[in-house]
Amino acid sequence: MRYSIFILTFYLLNPLSSVDANNNYPIVLIHGFIGWGPEEMGGYNYWGGNHSYVEYLDSLGYKVYNVSVGPISSNWDRAVEAYYQIKGGQVDYGKRHSAQYGIIQKPAGKNWPGLYPEWDADHPIHIIGHSMGGQTARILQYLLETEIYMDSARTIPESSDLLGQRYQNWIRSITTMSAPHNGTTLSDIVTKSVPFLQDFIGLAAVIGNRFYNFDLEQWGFKRNDEESWSRYFARIRSHPAWGTRNICSWDMSLEGAKQLNTLAVANENIFYFSFATANTHLDSLNGEHVPNKDMSLILRSNARAMGKQIDYWADSTSSDSTWFENDGIVNTISMIGPTTGLNGSDPIIVYQGNKVFVPGSWYYMGKLTMDHRALMGHGKISDEVHNSILLLFKEHAEKLYALPSF
Repeated sequence: MRYSIFILTFYLLNPLSSVDANNNYPIVLIHGFIGWGPEEMGGYNYWGGNHSYVEYLDSLGYKVYNVSVGPISSNWDRAVEAYYQIKGGQVDYGKRHSAQYGIIQKPAGKNWPGLYPEWDADHPIHIIGHSMGGQTARILQYLLETEIYMDSARTIPESSDLLGQRYQNWIRSITTMSAPHNGTTLSDIVTKSVPFLQDFIGLAAVIGNRFYNFDLEQWGFKRNDEESWSRYFARIRSHPAWGTRNICSWDMSLEGAKQLNTLAVANENIFYFSFATANTHLDSLNGEHVPNKDMSLILRSNARAMGKQIDYWADSTSSDSTWFENDGIVNTISMIGPTTGLNGSDPIIVYQGNKVFVPGSWYYMGKLTMDHRALMGHGKISDEVHNSILLLFKEHAEKLYALPSF
């Protein structure tokens, strides 16, 4: 069974005629959980692995920017960082938010010149987010459109450029790839069994941070010059951040995602697209989902845990077997679109070769048979698979540029 057959199902059966671009808005890429930026990992790309999706799209005439946000931070913190990386300026997480979670409101090391300082209603952007990056894009939309107050009485707006004002029409489209819109049961599994995030940080600490940065200056997670790695690791593991809701594990949980979906609803002026991935199959003997043979080895234990009923899911929507299919990190059903907000589901439309799209609705672009890492070019990727993924990005970029301008 070859990836490319599934990747191209929705594209080759519904070929797009060439169209003139109706807009030339830049495309901004937001990485997911445990992701990294273009200056990290010794040049190994989050978006493309040994290749670069950014360079490929640039070669086709698209302007693409790649932000680097906190890999395990909350979506609020990541969205704020994305804003200032794109627009430029000193990060400001907000006075009330910072006081609530005990973080540094304006970390000195997070001040950027701006990848696209022109960004405004006259110069909007398209956003593509992978994994948690899809959630981050939606929180960024929410923060742009909402006036945030620094007091509980809602009388004093935040003073920052982002939080203290309302901005409309700064985002033309949001595309999510393998995003945990409704959460992932992996979050529940790891937080209720093995604290793997803390262990991951410890491992990175031993390796060194020259090639990877956790971007957690707001939490005081910077290693002191005279601090040993073991002491640094111990300090991180005992840090109160893990017990708050201002961390990735909460945002990717089912309850955390429900809270996000209640806040960040679809805007009638924005176009939305979602891609899903899956690399498990039903075991007819036990009714569970098990990994496909070509799933990355490091994801198989996750996939097995997510592919079956867990005792503590008793009162959870994830107890439904439709949640068993997954890509090793996220349940496939969660990737289709936001459905669990207290005000109901966002509108979701199954893509069927549409050439005209309606804003305010999610277009579900189909399911790709691959694991969570493969779509980003990680793992053992054949030339055929690589080329078909590039075709997917090319075709989707054409769709984005064919959307009507504001």
